[in-house]
Amino acid sequence: MIDPVKLAQELIRCPSITPKDAGVMEVLTAHLKSLGFQCHLVTFSDAPGEPTQNLYARLGTAQPNLCFAGHVDVVPTGDASKWSVDPFSATIRDGYLIGRGTEDMKSAIAAFVAAVSELPKPHAGSISLLITGDEEGVAINGTRKMLPWLKAKGEVIDACIVGEPTNPTTLGEMAKIGRRGSAYGEVKVLGKQGHAAYPELADNPVTTIIHMLHRLKTTQIDAGSDFFPPSNLEITSIDVGNNAGNVIPAEAKAKFNIRFNDKHNAKSIEAWVRAQLDAVAGKYELAWRISGESFITPPGVLSGLIQKAAKEVTGIEPVLSTTGGTSDARFIKDICPVVEFGTTGSTAHAIDEKVKVEDIIKLKDIYLRVLQKFLAA
Repeated sequence: MIDPVKLAQELIRCPSITPKDAGVMEVLTAHLKSLGFQCHLVTFSDAPGEPTQNLYARLGTAQPNLCFAGHVDVVPTGDASKWSVDPFSATIRDGYLIGRGTEDMKSAIAAFVAAVSELPKPHAGSISLLITGDEEGVAINGTRKMLPWLKAKGEVIDACIVGEPTNPTTLGEMAKIGRRGSAYGEVKVLGKQGHAAYPELADNPVTTIIHMLHRLKTTQIDAGSDFFPPSNLEITSIDVGNNAGNVIPAEAKAKFNIRFNDKHNAKSIEAWVRAQLDAVAGKYELAWRISGESFITPPGVLSGLIQKAAKEVTGIEPVLSTTGGTSDARFIKDICPVVEFGTTGSTAHAIDEKVKVEDIIKLKDIYLRVLQKFLAA
């Protein structure tokens, strides 16, 4: 059997800052092969992303195929001198495993692999892992491309657990059955430069963009849906680039982000934005980018098994939520039901990222129960 804590330490000691591998896939595949998995390492290198190594590993050939999806890449450490330990030393102190990637999400990967090592044999169905190396980056050469690769190979995934850190502070609090969509907008208002003393000879874009942003921020997008809160828009930047106090500038720019629920898609939310901008007199240009559509996996077999297993191990039944940012589940939802459940996430991406050692062991026990019950069903 594999010790989940020791495996987590091995993975964390590989400084796999996205999209660099740093030996982490070699560590992971060695353990999976020891359990009998057939491992396929696949590298994609198409622009605009950087070359990324991905892994698909499968144990068994029968259906159903329960997949665990995750990523071994991590965000940069920031100023390493501000950490209390070397960020990649995987130090255990005061009951916590400290290091970059402990919460997001190498501990969850280690817990799942350790759970498989404890699964009684023989067992029905198959178990697979879909692991990428670019989730924290542009997400171009990872899961997005691995899914067509799997289809071409005839691989069918029946259900998927994504090991993202879903629990706000305590293991067992929350599982994710969907995510809001995310849209990025940049509006540039075009005016006419002039002297501040003669506003009638100019067209002030600052005044116009203030009215536009006020309308975007104060107009309700929707009232929410059965599984989602109301869609939300946040203004993230306003830039005029004007250092002269007596000059009306020629243009003004602003950036904003919208997290939208399942009442909208990329086209409808863009149409809503343009309608608000058009309602304010002024010439503008809108740059628009969607990083993910909203999606929902309605409560069902997999989410129910996770809730039951988590309550058995922790005494807490996770609420089913759609909060938070985006994850690779936004791609996987196109091929099968997907539920996210992992460690806590309160220190993810932070200085001294850490997870309780006992939580890694408990998460292994939760995954083991889910595997046993899903494959038995």
